[in-house]
Amino acid sequence: MSDIITVTHSKSGSSFGISPFGATVVSYKSASNGGGRENLFVSKLAKLDGSKAIRGGIPLVFPIFGPPPADSGSTMPQHGFARSNMWKVKEGSQHDLDEHAGISLTLDLADASAGRGTNNMWSEEQAKVDGTNCRLTLDVKVDATSLTTVLVVENNGSDAFNFNCLQHTYFAVDGGAAQIPDQCYVHGLGGYSVIDKVDSSNDGKLVPEDGIALRGEVDRVYVHPEGHSTVSVRIGVGGGKTVKMEAFGEVGESPVPVSCVVWNPSVEKAKAMSDFGDEQYKDMICVEPGLLGHQPILSPGKEARFTQIIFA
Repeated sequence: MSDIITVTHSKSGSSFGISPFGATVVSYKSASNGGGRENLFVSKLAKLDGSKAIRGGIPLVFPIFGPPPADSGSTMPQHGFARSNMWKVKEGSQHDLDEHAGISLTLDLADASAGRGTNNMWSEEQAKVDGTNCRLTLDVKVDATSLTTVLVVENNGSDAFNFNCLQHTYFAVDGGAAQIPDQCYVHGLGGYSVIDKVDSSNDGKLVPEDGIALRGEVDRVYVHPEGHSTVSVRIGVGGGKTVKMEAFGEVGESPVPVSCVVWNPSVEKAKAMSDFGDEQYKDMICVEPGLLGHQPILSPGKEARFTQIIFA
């Protein structure tokens, strides 16, 4: 992979790789899980030349999730602009300490040359009129047993705004086992309600305590229960292995609710994607924590922080 920055925690041997394009983490190898097992999936056909968002790793979704509303007239592409622009490495941020190793990258709205679209509050024209502005920072650190990614959204404009943001994490599944229920699953979303983008008859159902497995195409949003602000799940990743993921967010100093998306394209959707191998749906599961608009609007001078921790 070209232009990938590799950060290694010398004390433990754990490491991650990150592309400045989209500030996309594309590799996480933990010394504690299988002697350097790759925990993240990246498609063998992923575009790494900046021509489109990287298919795999941990793409950042901001300021919208999915496409804009059909009746809005907005031309912003699906999932917004954060994953489709070059970020800058924060000077002096790369480090390798006994406790952890890491790096920080930033993106100012003025430097986001792609993906802002037209006919929306983030477009170059409308942002000037409304005073909409922001700076995004991604802080990444790794230690012996975990990878932490913190997305900070700073409102440095004069107008408040709402937003969606997700860490669209692609977990690698060993042995092509993604569609084998006792090998690949998500436990920990019991009591969350479902928005099912494949089968709307499941909308509003509550997740059972025995967890979620992939059976064919899966594209579901799991909405947090009332008063539940932290996602904590255990993910089966094949070969009898599991990883744990936690996510939480704050707007200002106040905790905010976190939802979670589970996605696998299965056979037909995999074949329809030009940057995804026909059979690679067997090798991955997306488990994507996110702030999906159930948080307060972000006032000028305030910041939101959204943290994901993968324990592997």
